[in-house]
Amino acid sequence: MAHPAQLGFQDAASPIMEELMYFHDHTLMIVFLISSLVLYIISLMLTTELTHTSTMDAQEVETVWTILPAVILIIIALPSLRILYMMDEITTPSLTLKTMGHQWYWSYEYTDYESLCFDSYMTPPLELDPGELRLLEVDNRVVLPTEMSIRMLISSEDVLHSWTVPSLGVKTDAIPGRLNQATLMTSRPGIYYGQCSEICGANHSFMPIVLELVPLKHFEEWLL
Repeated sequence: MAHPAQLGFQDAASPIMEELMYFHDHTLMIVFLISSLVLYIISLMLTTELTHTSTMDAQEVETVWTILPAVILIIIALPSLRILYMMDEITTPSLTLKTMGHQWYWSYEYTDYESLCFDSYMTPPLELDPGELRLLEVDNRVVLPTEMSIRMLISSEDVLHSWTVPSLGVKTDAIPGRLNQATLMTSRPGIYYGQCSEICGANHSFMPIVLELVPLKHFEEWLL
């Protein structure tokens, strides 16, 4: 869960989000080193006399500052491509959950079970219990098992929406007439919050997502 004045990501709850955080730190360190080098060179140019003007026309220097950025881009691109392939990998799912976006709420259907579907509306602020989060709580939470591959089928019935849960590293657009797919697999139980991250209309900020991840035994009890 995010907290005030937070600078980094939320704690990762899935292998994909852990990889995304590692990639973020890897890229941020490269950007930090480049920025430090540029700042150092600018400070030298402002505080020292340019006595070695011949270096401005040196072929070796031009070769280095042409090849070095290409190498840096490759160092960034390779892990990025690896994560993209991991996110698009299709495995045999243990459970399928269909999500439909509406103005302005979500509806869910467990397609592996007959007649197990419900709508999920935001809980009004005046109806919140002590300790619940404003604009993030819903009347019906999505309950899913942990450590299992779950397939999300996401679409919309009216306008563009986006089903987003930051802790799981999932952000998939809900497009009318199109069925998008995402894969979830959580490493630990907990309650995870998300929101529609597409500007879908007047009540765009009032359609939150709450996932309750529980062990398989408790999930079977919830089904009963």
